[in-house]
Amino acid sequence: MNPTDHLPRAFPVSIKGVVVRDGRVLLLKNERDEWELPGGRIEWNETPEQCVVREIAEETHWTVVMGPILDAWMYHIEAAQKHVFIVTYGCYPDGESESVLSVEHKEIGLFNEHEVATLRMPDGYKRSIVKWYARLRADSPEPVG
Repeated sequence: MNPTDHLPRAFPVSIKGVVVRDGRVLLLKNERDEWELPGGRIEWNETPEQCVVREIAEETHWTVVMGPILDAWMYHIEAAQKHVFIVTYGCYPDGESESVLSVEHKEIGLFNEHEVATLRMPDGYKRSIVKWYARLRADSPEPVG
């Protein structure tokens, strides 16, 4: 037994949003050259829903309306040797504004559903994207992707 095994552990929490507009999902490329969902760390006195709406606006200039929670998991960032608790929500785009890249990321992209499987990104994000496309298809008679 490790002497620190009895100590409580705390992990950063990151709230992410899956946004699909015109059949394409919004993704950002991070400093590790991985594609990721827009979102980030929750702030004091902020709900997870407020966090993802704020983060998406800050990172892309898109406004969104919250949908359901899609997934939650512990993600190990190998390059940083740390764990982050990730929560993903489905989000509905609210408007047609162009996406604007923030200083937090290297690239912004819109991808069709079939392209996601080939991208360098954590499996948890891919899982959330698949769930959101399935939910959108079930809720809409219009083709999604």
